Amino acid sequence: MNRASAGLESIVAKSLHRAPASESPLLAWPVACGSVVADRTRALSFSEGVLQVEVADAGWRRELANLAPRYVALINKYSGSPVKRIEFLVKA
Repeated sequence: MNRASAGLESIVAKSLHRAPASESPLLAWPVACGSVVADRTRALSFSEGVLQVEVADAGWRRELANLAPRYVALINKYSGSPVKRIEFLVKA
């Protein structure tokens, strides 16, 4: 099973590295955060190393901000454009 997982991860990483630089972190967000979080958030934009992600409320923002270093590391593993930080914005 680990072989299949590693193979799938390699395919995802290669695909995201081929995506346009401005889109790669946006596409990597749901891969990095997982389906449960991805269903409740939305990657909005990426500029100058900052990924902006929309969240439902301040509680989500606080919770995800604590996980941001982990998400940055995972996104950078997959993305062709390096992410320096993630800004979580409460949905207007």
